[in-house]
Amino acid sequence: MNAPVVVAGASMAGLRAAEQLRAAGWQGPVTLVGDEPHMPYNRPPLSKEVLAGKAPFESLAFRPRAAVADVDWRLGTKVVRADLDRRTVALDDGTALTYSGLVVATGMRPRRLRCPGPQAGRHTVRTLDDAQALRSDLTRPGVRVVVVGAGFIGCEVAATALQLGAAEVTVVDPLSLPMVGPLGELLARALLKRHEERGVRFALGAGVTGFAGEDRVSGVVLGDGTVLPADVVVESVGSAANTEWLEGNGLDLTDGVLTDEHLRAGGRPDVIAVGDVARFPNARYDAVPRRVEHWSIPTDTAKHAAKVLTAHLTGADAPADPFAPLPTFWSDQHDFRLQSFGAPALGKDDVRVLDGDPDGDVLAGYHQGGRLVGVVALGGKAAAAAAARYRAELLKQPALIA
Repeated sequence: MNAPVVVAGASMAGLRAAEQLRAAGWQGPVTLVGDEPHMPYNRPPLSKEVLAGKAPFESLAFRPRAAVADVDWRLGTKVVRADLDRRTVALDDGTALTYSGLVVATGMRPRRLRCPGPQAGRHTVRTLDDAQALRSDLTRPGVRVVVVGAGFIGCEVAATALQLGAAEVTVVDPLSLPMVGPLGELLARALLKRHEERGVRFALGAGVTGFAGEDRVSGVVLGDGTVLPADVVVESVGSAANTEWLEGNGLDLTDGVLTDEHLRAGGRPDVIAVGDVARFPNARYDAVPRRVEHWSIPTDTAKHAAKVLTAHLTGADAPADPFAPLPTFWSDQHDFRLQSFGAPALGKDDVRVLDGDPDGDVLAGYHQGGRLVGVVALGGKAAAAAAARYRAELLKQPALIA
């Protein structure tokens, strides 16, 4: 019997990899290992519907396709070490697995602030358990909330906290505008205005140096000595890749797992990386490897990488064209949505209004060297629909790297 393909990571990327292996023709065994006790589930609602109490876990769980009914699930188990030359992985329960192919899908974990002060009352949002614990704190009467980090998760949590009745919500960030990295200044300013109009406060251009309180946090200390009162703190300060288990194998793990244009890690045909742990060149834009933490990436990477791995294992034809996905993201905040197609961060120095007005519903185009590389809509359903109409145009553009 063939050794299984081992999928390390049982979130959306791991599930999609298993499904796509079957779709690509792999008929051998598949073992899927994940450190959470839950079956794969949808993470974006954690900072919105789940936190607001509008979505039970059952509504988040993905329904696996029939093709993966025979997958060997090892949930509540963590991969702790790999020997790529011997094709083995070790699990934290003492089990050692031999593989014919390895899928790296271990994803990310939240970074934490290394500041003095109590731990109680401080939260991150990455897992179902995280969201449930945070909701318990947010539903306390008169709660004062400080969100550290004005990115996607930070802005979503701030909006949800207000909806739950928080007395005060303040967002702290060292940058001058919320989400300015992916959006650029034009839409970041429009986003800031919308949040402030709905009651969110901001302390921008400020860093956190500590947390006040004894057994539980009571305030957030800023770099200038200001103390923001806080009963609950949400740390949304970026992510770190779960790659420690791959150390010592000659891979570039600087920021996730560096892959080639076909998602192969370290030039190894039997090891692929999928999801937001993969740092890959996107031939649609350039040859620079980047990680992409968008909802569409687990499915896109799994589809391409599974074909590559299956071709190696079975002798089938491998994909000829390099991986060239069109990244997609959306973010629901308050009563409006951010909807994006493409890579706006690459064109944030040349942003043009394509439709509407920044003070209302707006659609912005992002250009690099005069070429449209992304669109972002901010507003209601009409704005999101306008962005979707540009998706076909972006897909038609030829890849820049052959």
